[in-house]
Amino acid sequence: MRKIALKIAYIGTRFYGFQRQPDLPTVEGELISALQEAGLIEDPKDARFQAAGRTDKGVHSLGNVVTFFTPYDVHVNQINDILPRDIKVLASASVYYGFKVRYPLKRYYRYILFDDDLDLEFMNLAASKFEGTHDFTNFSKRIERNPIRKIESVKIREDDDYYIIDVVGESFLWQMVRKMVKVIADVGKGEIEAEKVDELLNPKERIYIEPMPPENLILIGLEYGVKIKFKEDDYAISSFKSMLEEEFLEYKRASIVRKVMRDTLITFK
Repeated sequence: MRKIALKIAYIGTRFYGFQRQPDLPTVEGELISALQEAGLIEDPKDARFQAAGRTDKGVHSLGNVVTFFTPYDVHVNQINDILPRDIKVLASASVYYGFKVRYPLKRYYRYILFDDDLDLEFMNLAASKFEGTHDFTNFSKRIERNPIRKIESVKIREDDDYYIIDVVGESFLWQMVRKMVKVIADVGKGEIEAEKVDELLNPKERIYIEPMPPENLILIGLEYGVKIKFKEDDYAISSFKSMLEEEFLEYKRASIVRKVMRDTLITFK
C-alpha cells in the first residue's frame, strides 16, 4: 500500500466548489469517480482520500493537492482520460504515510481585478496592513472558532487593463481572500481610507464585507515543509494549456462580436 499525492488543475466555472455535495457537480466528486473507475480506489474513506484546499464555487486552481492510499501503480494519463477536460492531474508523487496534505506551510492565491483608474499607491498601503497576524473575523462568511490568521504577503501589480493581486498565507477563512480584495479595491477607488483596514482587523463589532466574484480567483499552488518529488506529466500540462488557449480564443472572439454589436447599435441609423 502506498500513499499517493496528485497535483490538480481545474477551471472552477461549472463546479459547485471542490468539496463533494449531493447531486451537484464538484471537483472532488469528479476526482473520486475517476479514481474509482481507474480501479485505484474503491471507497474514498477507506482510501483516506484528502485534499489540501476546498475552493469555493467558481474558483480555479493550478496546484491543489490530494492524497489517497492505493496498492496499485498510478498512471496520470489513465486518470486524465476519465476526467472531464476542465480537470487535469498535472503531476504525481509517492509521499510518506505521515504526510498531511491539509496543512501546507503556504498557500498561494492570485486574484485578477478588473477596474479602471485605481490608485495603486493607496492599494499597496491597504494591502500591507493585511500582512502579519490578525483577527480576520470580518473577512469570513461565517463565525469562526479561530479567526486568527497569518498573512505573509499581499503584492499588487498592474498589467494592461487589470490588476494582479497575489496573497500568500498559511491558511484562509471562507471567502477571506475575496473580501480582502474588495477592501483593497474600495481603497483604490477612494471610497474608504486605507486606515479602515486597521479597524476591520481589530473588530469591536462584526461588519459585513461583500466578497469579490469567485471566478477571478486562482489557487496557484501550495508549499509544504517537506519536499514532495512530484513527477510532472508533460502531456497533461500541454493538454491543459491547450484547453486554456482554446477557451481564451473562444471568449476573445465572443467579446469582439459583442463589441461590434454594441458599436453598431450606437452608430447604425
